Amino acid sequence: MAQVVLGEDENIESALRRFKRKVARAGIFSDMRKNRHFETPIEKKKRKTIARQKQRRWGSKR
Repeated sequence: MAQVVLGEDENIESALRRFKRKVARAGIFSDMRKNRHFETPIEKKKRKTIARQKQRRWGSKR
């Protein structure tokens, strides 16, 4: 669970930005999108192959 403690002189906009960054890094949005609707086995396989291709592409440049 993402949590942000507001600093003494910190405004709400910067705290909200920090919170959004923490949520994105924790992978909560992707998990939420993944569980939003039922995914057929074909769609699941397609999504995983695309993810593997992206990982392979980014991994080879390092």
